[in-house]
Amino acid sequence: MNLNQVTVASTDVARAIEFYSKLGLKLIVKSLPKYARFECPEGHSTFSVHNVEQVVPSQTVVYFECVHLDETVERLLQLGISFTSRPRDQSWLWREARLQDPDGNAICLFYAGPNRLNPPWRVA
Repeated sequence: MNLNQVTVASTDVARAIEFYSKLGLKLIVKSLPKYARFECPEGHSTFSVHNVEQVVPSQTVVYFECVHLDETVERLLQLGISFTSRPRDQSWLWREARLQDPDGNAICLFYAGPNRLNPPWRVA
């Protein structure tokens, strides 16, 4: 089994396209006003947005790994993207920055390196 895509809700798909394009995702399907799908710049996963009347607050967080996290955050700040927390090292051995998309969906940009799949506490 392989994760194909994650889909988040948006009240304005055109606005979401602009936001996620700034993050570096490549738009591959545009069906306004209902749907958009993006290809992640690395790997084979995709990410999509679908239109809803109202986005219900969620505790789900979408994680995008960035090898050059600090530089990515600086680039996004220059593009006008706001962050709820800037990059910082976490006790679980990841470096993370947090933000929200225009609909309030939680996003974490992170770099974990080998600790993403092989932390010291990995179950044998």
